[in-house]
Amino acid sequence: MKLALLSDIHANIQAFEACLAHARERGAQQFALLGDLVGYGADPVAVVERAQALAAQGAFLIKGNHDEMAVRPPAVVQTVGDSTAAWTHAQLSAEQRSFLDQLPLTLQLQSMLLLHASADGPALWRYVDDERAASASMDAASAMPEVRYVFGGHVHQQTLFYRGAGTSLMKFIPTAGVVLPLPRHRHWLATVGSVGQPRDRNPQAMYALFDTEKLQFTFHRVAYDHHAAAVAIRQAALPAQFADRLELGR
Repeated sequence: MKLALLSDIHANIQAFEACLAHARERGAQQFALLGDLVGYGADPVAVVERAQALAAQGAFLIKGNHDEMAVRPPAVVQTVGDSTAAWTHAQLSAEQRSFLDQLPLTLQLQSMLLLHASADGPALWRYVDDERAASASMDAASAMPEVRYVFGGHVHQQTLFYRGAGTSLMKFIPTAGVVLPLPRHRHWLATVGSVGQPRDRNPQAMYALFDTEKLQFTFHRVAYDHHAAAVAIRQAALPAQFADRLELGR
């Protein structure tokens, strides 16, 4: 089975649809959305509707911190990410908010653990952005003996970590489109990047594809109309910096 892994869509319907089409063209048979369907972007309703349709077709969905904030906006805005929570909450229907609220924080699929942030306290939304954090997440996942693969998002970067026979952890920065073997005798952790808000100075959307039979993993980048997504943000009177970030990939 080819499983497409998409995370951090952030209410960017243009990027979402482009990644879904790209994955299907490459034989994706199943989809997993690893959290943050909403936040920052201008089209939370369209993105949640698309996610609901995918869920009805059997896709796997995980809750992210922005999904949580859209259901229960913070009373005091303390971060940039907080600033769109109340707006997103108002855009979504009660049924859509309930849908987001009921999403799980983690999901185990045989040898895979799907989540948004870290297996070390999923509800704490820790960033797995270095070897120490990756090690903590992998250690927590090891409580599930079958798990060999931990797949998440949250950091808006595409990175692969793995352990060999010893305890040392290796970090690998992938090249898009290159097929990587992920043999089962090792433990692996991948952050699949952000569909809707890349932050590596490349505006192309990010996702990954895992062939669960051949044990091959491929990170992908997808060109899409990021200018249209930026225009939508400005037209919605959301903070201009969110539109600027899309155009610059930061």
